[in-house]
Amino acid sequence: MDFMTAGLICIGSLLFFMALGVQIGLSFLLSGFISSFFMLGFDSSISLMGQAAYFSIASPTWTAIPLFILMGAFASNGGLARLAYQGVHGLSRGIPGSLMVATCLSCGIFGAVSGSSIATTAIFGKMALPEMNRLRYDKALSIGCIASAGTFASMIPPSMMMIIYALFTQQSIGKLFAAGILPGLMTIVAYAALIIFMVKRNPALAPNDCDLPSSHPQSVGAAGVHPRRRDEVMQMWPVIVIAVVVLGGLYSGIFTPTESAAAGALVTLGLAFFIKNFKGLNQVNFSMQEAASVTAMLFLINIGALFYSRVLAVTRLPTEMTMLLQHADVPPFAILLGILAIMFVLGMVMVPIGIYALTLPIVLPIIMELGYDPIWFGVIALKLTEIGAITPPVGLNVFAMKGAIPKGMNISLEQVYKGCMPFLLVDIAILILLILFPQIALWLPEVIA
Repeated sequence: MDFMTAGLICIGSLLFFMALGVQIGLSFLLSGFISSFFMLGFDSSISLMGQAAYFSIASPTWTAIPLFILMGAFASNGGLARLAYQGVHGLSRGIPGSLMVATCLSCGIFGAVSGSSIATTAIFGKMALPEMNRLRYDKALSIGCIASAGTFASMIPPSMMMIIYALFTQQSIGKLFAAGILPGLMTIVAYAALIIFMVKRNPALAPNDCDLPSSHPQSVGAAGVHPRRRDEVMQMWPVIVIAVVVLGGLYSGIFTPTESAAAGALVTLGLAFFIKNFKGLNQVNFSMQEAASVTAMLFLINIGALFYSRVLAVTRLPTEMTMLLQHADVPPFAILLGILAIMFVLGMVMVPIGIYALTLPIVLPIIMELGYDPIWFGVIALKLTEIGAITPPVGLNVFAMKGAIPKGMNISLEQVYKGCMPFLLVDIAILILLILFPQIALWLPEVIA
């Protein structure tokens, strides 16, 4: 069988296995193995798979992923998300839709600690949604706000998806982290502005809680006295310390990305004991087991995706498509828009790692040949990942949000998607700005270079 036909089989079989509901990591391995078997034979295919399984993740940089996952597990189980939420709500109280605004800001802050969109969505879904429901916030908008704000962890560093993109493309993790800061902050501010505008226009979407001394049962002291706003804000200090250690150590040159992740995990663990949310080794063991489970799942996907990418490269399909597009008589911007349209559609049906494995070997050489910056394109790809997380039919954050909704609320999946729509429009607007003005993403990496 010629290699080009094998390349088409490689892509077709992946889509087929995913349509059957086969786990994404196994889908990559099976589709890659089938194609390599037709090209190279059984023994060579097994050898290629073994090499991919080892050498694809033998780089020390991969160590940063389980360490950041462990840091996120310590942070979520250590109650740091709750501290961030209480502190930010202390700042935002009095603003129209203050709980939703606080949720957006808190998800941004916690995203800088956890690095996981799904974890952020699930945590704030369980923590913020009951309080919004108690204060009669619009259910669909509240749920959409949490699911959409959970995506901030994809862009706000340290981000798992940024690390994976960097490993796929051999780009600087530090530069990618820096490139995501301004777009991430822009999205947070735009979400907050949207909420304020919508609530001012339709006050029925959220109550006027300006005069409430505190909306959170968790913020009530042991004696039943509501702490002052300043005290609530001061409760955020552990989260700020972690962010300073991780990002400050990385950008000052003290830590490599892996060392930054290790320091962050250690500091998070120490702070969880210091603020007495961890009271014994059982909680540490639980967090480590949780992190190990997530790491095993993620590494299976990564190994499968990287093996798949190698097989696809052997077929020369990416090279042939690159040459075809290079000689096409169309403007470079039209090619870019075509690539983004394909990734946008794939985001509706595939998980982000799958999209990267399927598209990056083909599109990144094209992007670089057209003169576009791979760091900038990484931010664009991550923004499309955020959009894909809240678009049907496979919006991962939507499913995570649905799982966090109390059964008594009777919210359908369609209602969750409906609540995400206003925030989806904001994401698309910011995506357009990033495409038209690349310096939004590239300015900070150039400053710290």
